[in-house]
Amino acid sequence: MGSANSMGRMRLTLTALGLVAAQAIAASPGDVVDNFRLVDHKGESHELYYLSDMKAVVLLAQGNGCKASNDAAVALQALRAKYQSQGVEFLSINSNPGDSREAVAAEASKAGIELPVLVDELQLVGESLGLRNNGEVLVVNPQGWKVAYHGASSAVGEALDAVVSGAPVKTAVTKVVGCAIRMPERDNRAAHARISYEKTIAPMLADKCVTCHRTGGIGPWQMTSYQMVKGFAPMIREVVRTERMPPWHADPHYGAFSNDRSLTNEQAKALVHWIESGAPRGVGKDPLLEMKKDWPEWQLGKPDLVVAMPAFTVPATGVIPYQMVKVANTLDHDVWVRAIDFLPGERTVLHHIIASVGGEQRGGTSLSNYVPGAVPLQIPTDNGILLPKGTTFHFQMHYTPSGKELTDVTRMGLYFMKDAPKYNYRSSVFINPRLKIPANTKAHVETATQTFKRDVLIFSLHPHSHFRGRAASFVAHYPDGREEMLLNVPRYDFNWQSTYELTQPKVLPAGTKVVYTTVFDNSTQNKANPDPNRVVPWGEQTWDEMVFGVIRYRNLVEDTAVASAGE
Repeated sequence: MGSANSMGRMRLTLTALGLVAAQAIAASPGDVVDNFRLVDHKGESHELYYLSDMKAVVLLAQGNGCKASNDAAVALQALRAKYQSQGVEFLSINSNPGDSREAVAAEASKAGIELPVLVDELQLVGESLGLRNNGEVLVVNPQGWKVAYHGASSAVGEALDAVVSGAPVKTAVTKVVGCAIRMPERDNRAAHARISYEKTIAPMLADKCVTCHRTGGIGPWQMTSYQMVKGFAPMIREVVRTERMPPWHADPHYGAFSNDRSLTNEQAKALVHWIESGAPRGVGKDPLLEMKKDWPEWQLGKPDLVVAMPAFTVPATGVIPYQMVKVANTLDHDVWVRAIDFLPGERTVLHHIIASVGGEQRGGTSLSNYVPGAVPLQIPTDNGILLPKGTTFHFQMHYTPSGKELTDVTRMGLYFMKDAPKYNYRSSVFINPRLKIPANTKAHVETATQTFKRDVLIFSLHPHSHFRGRAASFVAHYPDGREEMLLNVPRYDFNWQSTYELTQPKVLPAGTKVVYTTVFDNSTQNKANPDPNRVVPWGEQTWDEMVFGVIRYRNLVEDTAVASAGE
């Protein structure tokens, strides 16, 4: 074991390299707390650095069945009544490997724990905070994100008085008597340094990241070699800990999705631990350097019909209204569509496309959407979308300037079925145009509902809002009184508007009411907010907002032969 000075020198050296190692000892006053994001026992997302407008953040190590933890929670809840109005946020973190979210929720209800309990399933946050015992408390000062106090709940009030007033904390460390937290990886640092770049890290990155982080991809840098990865290692650790990358926002606690882009728990832990060990090169080849993948122009092969949109020149700066584009369908006969893909001309400026067909002003039948990172829509077997002859394609195009004038010519590729399908591939749209989001509000809730009149089989769910969208969910209310969360998106990201494809399509019986909920953040803490001082109405432009959700489905039984789209 090295001395305290040698431990400090090691931490300083890692910081200088840009690779901040998870602490092997308890977090001490003055240590910087790295950003993280966790979902609590109610399914709500919490990011530490989002609380930059607070005077202090109190973090309690919570553990099921631990009296010291429950006693500390009760003590902190009493303090919260006093300090919350002074700008202090109180949270608890459960890093115990055996405590599931359901068990944590049950414990919170039984013990009267009112604090949000953030479930640290991977233990990455608990490891980096140096948590040792359930019942211990950290007070973090958002001015620099440094630990101001670490110890028992009994001295938290005194520490908060000092932090809130801007004074130094006199007693910054106290002894904690609590239940030990078992963190096996904390004692496994030597093994982390042996994680193989060649066999573990590079193949993971090739599978989960290189699709975007490649030449011609939408990623801002290319994962072409170990040296590139090592240079961006601190950023990779940050985006994994805050769940920004890979871009997948469905709560894994509810449902399974075939297009899930997220890392597995084991992958996320291996990647973070490898980076915290200094991102060692190790021995062996560099699979990223030797990667010679041929990226096809169209992922599904040559389309049966390519629809080109008119060229549009995107200026270097400014705000561009949505472009509402119409293109005639040149086919002289009806066809059924089985798949749809988009090929952007300039990925850096094309934010999204909403494509539909039919009608004069707006398409009556939804086709598909494009957002960065989207994969082609492949309609389930025996389902199809009717494309009648002589109709009009409608495209809502959203462009965002990139600092350089660019001209975009985007194409849509359609793939046809040989024969008519058994089922119409349908859309149920959830909208609430009466929304009104108050100014300077962190969490404003709006809902929209739809009731399915027939038995249906649902395939996918798609939430949509603009820059103020914070979270979204779809909840089924069944005729027998049961409720089920179909999709929970604790942190909605306007830049990655995913459609969530169910691994196993789900039957909703006739009479099922689905409630679609959107939470909006119209505050200064929302860094993408165009104007937090404005009461925000419904509108198609991004400075307005939308409650807009889509479920794609089919009727379980078609009551007539499939001859046209719609109900």
